Amino acid sequence: MAPVDMLGLVAGAWGVAMAVSPALQIRRMLRTRSAEDVSLGYFGVLLPGFVLWIAYGAARGDLALVVPNTVATCVTLTTVLVAVRLRSARERLAPEG
Repeated sequence: MAPVDMLGLVAGAWGVAMAVSPALQIRRMLRTRSAEDVSLGYFGVLLPGFVLWIAYGAARGDLALVVPNTVATCVTLTTVLVAVRLRSARERLAPEG
């Protein structure tokens, strides 16, 4: 295997590990039943970036870009959905006034 191909493989594998890392935030939100400390704006900036990298990687036929960014998109969307659900549940339970 050529060095550049090996670098692409290692970078892609590390990219998947990075993409899965928001699962730690999901675990914390579910454990504490709170999403107050989660910045939805942060994830709102990341999501279009992931989609752009997927499109770029697809156009180049580069799986080292497509795979990790696809995983990142899925995990990030899950993080956002969990945060929104927990926040809406908390708002329904909060006393009015």
